[in-house]
Amino acid sequence: MDIKLETPWDGTPDISARIVVAISRVSSVLRAGMWEFATAENLNPTQAEILQLLKDRSTGVRLSWLAAQLSVSPASASDSVTALVAKGLVRKARAEDDGRASALWLTGQGKAMVEKMMSALGFADDAAAALDAEVKDQLLVGLFKLIAQLQKSERFPALRACLSCRFFEANVNPGSAAPHHCALVKAPLPIAFLRIDCAEHQATDPATERRNWEAFA
Repeated sequence: MDIKLETPWDGTPDISARIVVAISRVSSVLRAGMWEFATAENLNPTQAEILQLLKDRSTGVRLSWLAAQLSVSPASASDSVTALVAKGLVRKARAEDDGRASALWLTGQGKAMVEKMMSALGFADDAAAALDAEVKDQLLVGLFKLIAQLQKSERFPALRACLSCRFFEANVNPGSAAPHHCALVKAPLPIAFLRIDCAEHQATDPATERRNWEAFA
């Protein structure tokens, strides 16, 4: 009978479990910073997140999209939006693509509030900036690969990421330092320059997006 010898590392969780715990801890720190800012500005955390989601969006977004991004009910999102409109931080008007529907934009005051929020959360950006360049590149690629895997669960909300953009051309130069291409700026796209959230993003068709994420995974 084989006898399994005990080691000092018995009971250590799988590395995948430790990755999830680490991401959860980082998320908790960022959330705490967001809540601290929101409280100081007489906002609730959901209102602060809505302002962040509306950042750099020249095209108004629908309430249903906000609810999906926040993983809350449309009614809950509506209550937060109503409060932000009353505070003068969000503007609600007819959608540009459908006059029967409403869309949401940041007001000038709302944009200023978001800039203030980004400054308050700058500690996280400072921490990431302090990493070695190689570590940052590896971390970015790893996070993209993790998102690609999460996409398969259909639990991850829509992103304005390169891989879901109609301007993204995958593996145009395979094996090179810039394997992809951005048709918007007409230039090779190094992996280190891939964006999670791009203001110039235009959605591609679902089939192409799915292929892009699956290839990246």
